[in-house]
Amino acid sequence: MSLLTKTHVGPGTPGSGTFRRAPGFRAAAVAAALPLLLAACGGTDDGATGGTAEDGTWAPTQAIEITAPAATGGGWDTLARTSARLLEEEGLVDHSPQVVNKPGAGGAIGWGYIANNPGDPHKLFVTSPPILLVPMAGDSDYDHDNFTPIARLATDYMVYLVAADSDIETFADLAEQVESGALSVGGGSGPGSMDHVALAGALRAAGADATQANYIPFDGGGEALTSLLGGHVDAAVVGVGEALGMLESGDLRAVGVSSAERVDVVAEVPTLVEQDIDFTFDIWRGVMGPTDLTEPQIAYHETLFADLMETEAWKEESARLGWTDAYQDSEEFGAFLDDTRGEFAEILTEVGLQ
Repeated sequence: MSLLTKTHVGPGTPGSGTFRRAPGFRAAAVAAALPLLLAACGGTDDGATGGTAEDGTWAPTQAIEITAPAATGGGWDTLARTSARLLEEEGLVDHSPQVVNKPGAGGAIGWGYIANNPGDPHKLFVTSPPILLVPMAGDSDYDHDNFTPIARLATDYMVYLVAADSDIETFADLAEQVESGALSVGGGSGPGSMDHVALAGALRAAGADATQANYIPFDGGGEALTSLLGGHVDAAVVGVGEALGMLESGDLRAVGVSSAERVDVVAEVPTLVEQDIDFTFDIWRGVMGPTDLTEPQIAYHETLFADLMETEAWKEESARLGWTDAYQDSEEFGAFLDDTRGEFAEILTEVGLQ
């Protein structure tokens, strides 16, 4: 049976949303012009929430804080730090963005931190499928409805890894040993969440009993990879971008990738589909904020990230990390999250995780 997330975006495709809001305005220009607008037009300064000019635009008055709801080294951390660094280097913000890590509970600790700051437009967090999957597993009091979608940015894919000297050569080999209980598989998200679903769905498509998988959750892909490298687990499933360093060094080896076609940065790794396993899984990545943001605040942030994605620096980093641009603005991203939650419910039921 084919289990598809239906969120696949092919290489070079800008996603289902419009890449730029039109007519767009450069977020940095708005930020730079805001003090003059306030002085000339008598605009207001909301203190902690920043200033709103009389023409309805808004820009931050302090550094934007981007939360990664996981430990350092994983996909959320990489997205948060890459975005913060490039926003500053490309001159799109006046204040250097700050990255904070809030690991724990599959992301729920970080989500709780953001949820406790309603209406604060200076606090954002990076997100991906666990924002849907962890609450569905009953492991978080917060789901995507408790936050404000800002923008979907990119998609990534899952890669299935073993130690460099492992006797496992194909995903079928991995599936056979997982089903027999002979090995453990680490992932960077909690039980029933993204990495676990990507493993279970692939195992089921390979004809194995996914309920027999000895899945070991970690706080982020970086911890899962470190555990595999140290021999504490026998295999791992993480995002391609998270695994690149250890694949390039030869410390770990991949036996499959969850994309429909081969991914350029790991072109030597066969897809599951190539191995007659009818399963694909996309990791969409985006940015959200707390509740009670105003329309001007949302407009500032979604345009800020759209502008970031147009820079050559972002394009180079995306290519290096194996990301595919898939921009959606706030409204489109919100609708996408609603639809995807329903699709994930079907997958969880089919593989016995719900």
